[in-house]
Amino acid sequence: MMLQALALGISALILSALPAFAQQAAAQSEPLPSQCQAIAQRLPGATFASFSPSALPVVKTAMAATDMGEVKISFIGHSTYFIETPDGVGIATDYSGVFKPPRLPDVVTMNKAHSTHYTLTPDPGIAHVLHGWSDVPGEKAVHHLTVGDVYIRNVVSDIRNWGGGIEENGNSIFIFEVAGLCIGHLGHLHFELNENQYAEIGRLDVLMVPVDGGLTMGADSMSRVVQRLRSSLILPMHRWGPPLDSFLAMFDGRFDIAYAKSPVITVSLKNLPKKPTILVPQGL
Repeated sequence: MMLQALALGISALILSALPAFAQQAAAQSEPLPSQCQAIAQRLPGATFASFSPSALPVVKTAMAATDMGEVKISFIGHSTYFIETPDGVGIATDYSGVFKPPRLPDVVTMNKAHSTHYTLTPDPGIAHVLHGWSDVPGEKAVHHLTVGDVYIRNVVSDIRNWGGGIEENGNSIFIFEVAGLCIGHLGHLHFELNENQYAEIGRLDVLMVPVDGGLTMGADSMSRVVQRLRSSLILPMHRWGPPLDSFLAMFDGRFDIAYAKSPVITVSLKNLPKKPTILVPQGL
């Protein structure tokens, strides 16, 4: 009798652990359905996936549509933005350790075009360090990670190397899906995107874009990428060389231009601007 009770207890324990284990395994190996990604069965006629609240599983992931909340975004320096989700997950983009967020991030993303976009010795307290490149030449870095209420994925692009050649898949555009928003960081983008990359990226409500005018791409090329992505809110970064005005002038009234009144930019589905807006953060 005691053995039978013990067996039943062990079985119950295993069964109770299965949902959490399955969710963890899915976060690590199986990509979640993206609320932002285009379904590109036939380009350029791509359509976006639509998820209604009633069709979503009642789990605490980026797909949950209840109690969306607000995302806080702060410009830290160079290409580093600090994103804070409604559940308190902290993410630092293109993290080198030089520009430090107000607290230790839970997740950092990196790119390697320059040492100002990555570090190989991050603080060991950072739980998730996501490289935008693979250590195998030409291989794609692939990330599908759920941390709290945010789902993080990437789309790779080529970069120029120091020898004047092309390094395949050397850069990652990281996409953060949280609170119903699709937030994208272009990293150190060197080339205009192709149709497949646009389809992989899908919808971006908030776009972090380098505006150096040449170290990544020229202002005209970068402006074409921004216009094609049609994001509601564009946050400049990586200001280096030409003045910001030369980038802003490329849009010729098609986008509104505003300047952040606070160091912290608060974004939600409810307060996205109706007309595409370039918002210059404090400290750029």
